Amino acid sequence: MNEMQYQVDLMNAMNEKLKSDQKMMEMIIETSTSAFLYVNMETNEVRTLGRWDEYFDFAVKKFNDLQQIAYAIADDYREEFRNFANIERSGDERAVITVRSSDKRKWVECETNVIYDSHGSPVDKVIRFKDVTLLRDQHEELKYMAFNDSMTGLYNRNYFIRCMSEFLDRAERDGREVAVMFVDIDDFKSINDGMGLAIGDEIVMSFAHFLSGFSSDNCIVSHFNGDKYCMAIYDPCGTYGVDRIYRTIRERTRQPFVTSDGREIYIRVTAGVAMYPDASSGVLELINYAEIVSNRAKDAGKDSIQYFDSEVLQEFLYNINIENKLRVAVHDMAFQMYYQPQFDAATGALRGMEALIRWKDPDEGMISPALFIPLAEKNGTIVPIGQWVIEDTIRTYSEWKKKYDRDFILSINVSAIQYKREEFVNGIISVLEKYEMNPRDLELEITETALIDNYRDIGNKLSTLRDYGIRISMDDFGTGYSSLSYLKSLPIDTLKIDKSFVDTVLQDDNTNIIIESIMGMVQRLGLEIVAEGVETEEQLEYLRGINCDNIQGYLLGRPQSKEDVEVLLRQ
Repeated sequence: MNEMQYQVDLMNAMNEKLKSDQKMMEMIIETSTSAFLYVNMETNEVRTLGRWDEYFDFAVKKFNDLQQIAYAIADDYREEFRNFANIERSGDERAVITVRSSDKRKWVECETNVIYDSHGSPVDKVIRFKDVTLLRDQHEELKYMAFNDSMTGLYNRNYFIRCMSEFLDRAERDGREVAVMFVDIDDFKSINDGMGLAIGDEIVMSFAHFLSGFSSDNCIVSHFNGDKYCMAIYDPCGTYGVDRIYRTIRERTRQPFVTSDGREIYIRVTAGVAMYPDASSGVLELINYAEIVSNRAKDAGKDSIQYFDSEVLQEFLYNINIENKLRVAVHDMAFQMYYQPQFDAATGALRGMEALIRWKDPDEGMISPALFIPLAEKNGTIVPIGQWVIEDTIRTYSEWKKKYDRDFILSINVSAIQYKREEFVNGIISVLEKYEMNPRDLELEITETALIDNYRDIGNKLSTLRDYGIRISMDDFGTGYSSLSYLKSLPIDTLKIDKSFVDTVLQDDNTNIIIESIMGMVQRLGLEIVAEGVETEEQLEYLRGINCDNIQGYLLGRPQSKEDVEVLLRQ
């Protein structure tokens, strides 16, 4: 083969390869969903390839036609696109941006590549246009799901915390305040229990829709869970002052929320407020403190607003400390039982003993049951504490009975949470049988608050216990609202008149009338009476004068240790 033939064959081979490469490129472009624009920077040659007609309703045939592309882009992206399309001015080789079409129907990803010669001059440029509307919509949906609560559409807790962090950073730079308002619907459980979860959800969403009206650059609103919401207000003043916002909320709640089935439901709300930087400089602490004072406002009567201050902080920290110590005490059962005697008012004979739990912490000393019992009910440790009290006191009573052969009643306070447990009745009976105690010697005390949430169930349990022979006592009588109806419908043996009545009976004629009315009514019902908190001879003589059955109080006997009770039993 001569040289000439070799060159011809080589040229043919190269041409075939070029045709093959060109065919392959055409196939790639045709199967692509993108549009391409090629520009030769030296000759100003312009070509469009791919699915150009799906992106633009005009043709680009010469260099000057390129400017039409910018007008196919939405106004707020146009300048960015022009800078992108001329990246050779800055010497860049590649750039990618996402823009919106002028009709707002598409999101388009634009990518450009520029080739430079050895002298750094631009030679060729290709711009690719890719429809990313579906991806963008999916991204926005995922973003919405990540940032917003699915039920209400308000910000969720996580995104609220993120936005609030930005508020605090901004406030630190500008020397401003940020208010965190925790908002809670009062008695929401009664709506769910009485009308159903669907109606409850409607109320949550309707109230959230109202709160969304406060949203602005300086106010973010979130739904945490259930009936709880949280707001953060940057530089609260004027229209966005905390008190003004709360007044607006209260004005709205004085009007009913109408459900889908036409029912009109009124709600009340309680709010707690913590301020940056006074209360804390931390996001989670501010939210926590706002919730704390919201709960405190609920305890004080609901339908109100309360602000966090140093006193609340000290109380909170103290309660946290006590709660931590309580968990350790429950693990070790580091409690003691004291007993306060009850006497027959007329004869002075021992009627019984009320068992009272005591807790002495090595660091804090004696801690009041008025403090640690509510904490135990809140964190659930009241159940093991209550079981221990029942077991320990019944065992102790049985020992006294065998040792001293004295007849008296053992009264035990039982938490509402214990009464609600399914195993409560069988648990009491099994302990009585274990220590061979006569059921008639045991008196279980119940308060009105224990009956509010589940009156029917607890009433049935009390009836079962009374049928077994156990006595039932209504404690703190007269401090609630429905006590008279309870006397009629519950299996009660004993009524305890609250100390608050005894304290003022000699000074207040109204109290005098109330106590004498209670005495007459209860005696006709055949119930036994115990007057609590008797501390003076004058109180004792007055109660004897109106034929009160039994007396309990510091005058005749303070709460005593087991050892001191044994001294009393020996007398």
